[in-house]
Amino acid sequence: MKEIRVIGVDDAPFFKFSKGNVLIIGVVMRKKLVEGVISNYIKIDGMDSTQKIIEMINSSKFAPQSKIVMINGIALGGFNVIDVEKLSKFFPVIIISRKKPNYKKIENALKHFKDGSERFETIKKAGKPKKCGDIYFQSSIDEKEACKYIKEYSYYSNIPEPIRIAHIIGAGIILGENRQRV
Repeated sequence: MKEIRVIGVDDAPFFKFSKGNVLIIGVVMRKKLVEGVISNYIKIDGMDSTQKIIEMINSSKFAPQSKIVMINGIALGGFNVIDVEKLSKFFPVIIISRKKPNYKKIENALKHFKDGSERFETIKKAGKPKKCGDIYFQSSIDEKEACKYIKEYSYYSNIPEPIRIAHIIGAGIILGENRQRV
């Protein structure tokens, strides 16, 4: 199988219900080799995560070689929802979740936002979550191909390594060490 570069994206820890920005980390990997780390900031509970991910990747030297973007959840920085449809115009996208998303809970939580119904529609446009091993995913690429990449990049846990390492780096920067599993 041809080796491709995958970018795993996760947000760094932040205080719930706080205002301001949160760090997002991108880890560029080719198989088991970490080739780079990129970062940017997004607004906590904002609506800029999609654009900031695009900027983060496209402004890096890794953009031309990156083939897939894997993201830890459909929202970063609280409810800063990722528009999979928009992001996939730049890169194939795979959204990873440990648990099957509970749309009722998400919809109820989004009622606290003026644009909650728009955010919820963006989440639903990402497609129905599918299962791959013990995790769930939503993807802009074929289901079998997405599952193949998830398994190919999952070495030490159910979560693909680029996301796992992004989580560890973000926690290490903000908290001094990583304390929770991804």
